[in-house]
Amino acid sequence: MQKILILDFGGQYNQLIARRVRECHVYCEVRPAASITLEAIREFAPIGIILTGGPSSVYSENAPTLPREVFSLGIPVLGICYGCQLMAHLLGGKVTEASGNDAREYGRTLTTLDTSCILFQSFPEDSVTWMSHGDYISHVPDGFAVTAHTAACPTAAMADPARKLYGVQFHPEVSHTIQGVRMLRSFLADVCGAQGDWVMEDYIPTAVAQLRRQIGQKRVLLALSGGVDSSVAAALLSRAVGDQLTCIFVDHGLLRKDEGDQVESVFSKMDLNFIRVNAQDRFLSRLAGVEDPETKRKIIGDEFVRVFENEAKKLGKMDCLAQGTIYPDVIESGRGPAAIIKSHHNVGGLPDSMEFQQIVEPLRLLFKDEVRELGLAMGLPELLVNRQPFPGPGLGIRIMGEVTVEKLAILREADYIFRTALEQAHMNAAVGQYFAVLTNTRTVGVMGDSRTYDYTLALRAVTTDDFMTAKWARLPYELLDEVSGEIINRVPGINRIVYDITSKPPATIEWE
Repeated sequence: MQKILILDFGGQYNQLIARRVRECHVYCEVRPAASITLEAIREFAPIGIILTGGPSSVYSENAPTLPREVFSLGIPVLGICYGCQLMAHLLGGKVTEASGNDAREYGRTLTTLDTSCILFQSFPEDSVTWMSHGDYISHVPDGFAVTAHTAACPTAAMADPARKLYGVQFHPEVSHTIQGVRMLRSFLADVCGAQGDWVMEDYIPTAVAQLRRQIGQKRVLLALSGGVDSSVAAALLSRAVGDQLTCIFVDHGLLRKDEGDQVESVFSKMDLNFIRVNAQDRFLSRLAGVEDPETKRKIIGDEFVRVFENEAKKLGKMDCLAQGTIYPDVIESGRGPAAIIKSHHNVGGLPDSMEFQQIVEPLRLLFKDEVRELGLAMGLPELLVNRQPFPGPGLGIRIMGEVTVEKLAILREADYIFRTALEQAHMNAAVGQYFAVLTNTRTVGVMGDSRTYDYTLALRAVTTDDFMTAKWARLPYELLDEVSGEIINRVPGINRIVYDITSKPPATIEWE
């Protein structure tokens, strides 16, 4: 199997590179650059190497680096942003810190391309790329030619075709770079010789074999939420280790309307060891008085594990805790030199001390759309696979401030009305995620000639391909007007509705 090795330097968009490579039907894996060795690269036997972006400066003390010999292995290399600067730095070029606003670029940038470069063949000479850098390459190494520039950046791309070494200062993996995927495809096909014949069905036997090696004869407890991620993880683990797997569904009292009963109805009919634990009182007790979102996430993550540990003791010795963690969870929770955006309960929210020997995360290398594709390939019902995404902490992070029984009741009803309206309008397929958020803001209103002082509810809907970037959905005003009226008329405690028109970035999809 042809493989691409992606060496990770800690940038927030890094896993998008893996997703784009897989979109081109080429298998790839991401490895931390800080610990990679020449021996490990040779053993992996990639047909190409991609160096990702990262937050460091190549000339800083303790900046992540690579053995210089990586560029002499005869394997094509593409450096992106920091990866491009590191290539220039290690091979004798010069990377300079921008003074003031000089050469600093963030966002969409008009870029002039050298269309004789193999990466940009058949492109218009002037294009738009997505930049995010404070340093720039002021001198390219010997053997390299500048293949793109902008008004502020003299080296927006460089190439040494003889050694098959290429670098771009911008981010082709981000959708804002026009034809960015075509650039990556050119590197994969025209430089590396990739045939583009890898499909998700090929991932299943590889993942099953890896899980069998990792787990052996150990018993596994899966955190089953009923969402697509944990459901696909359950199917994959069941195929790998059979009755060594027990699925625990923790109803933490933070689920959407009727969701707990729906999950039990679906999974109790499957050929799985399924147990439902009603733990609402435990979670709400620990969340009482807590308003900080990071603290809420960590409390929920900690309580999840404690519940699983209690259930494990009832079942006898359980060695592993399995989770439906996916790539975006890992990225946003931070890893290595990457900045923490928010701790997902199943990643950054896990407590330091647990009674399980190891964590098993069979979907850790997959994006949401890949998880759905995998679920369909494994024969899971489409209704389950295409279910609306729902965060592990549930409504606990869709309620601003303290989580209470009263707020949960208000939000469940309002969220149900909003989601039902989109589905009845047949807009759910075009919108990647949609939900309601109960803010902690009260406003004055008037209902029935009387003054009210109730909560403001925010509606959120986004379109996205990968959940790493997203645009706010342009829902029809008529639909929003209908939803707003129905919520205010039917849900006591709400007197004002607002619609979130912020994309990701700068926001995240969830509010907390």
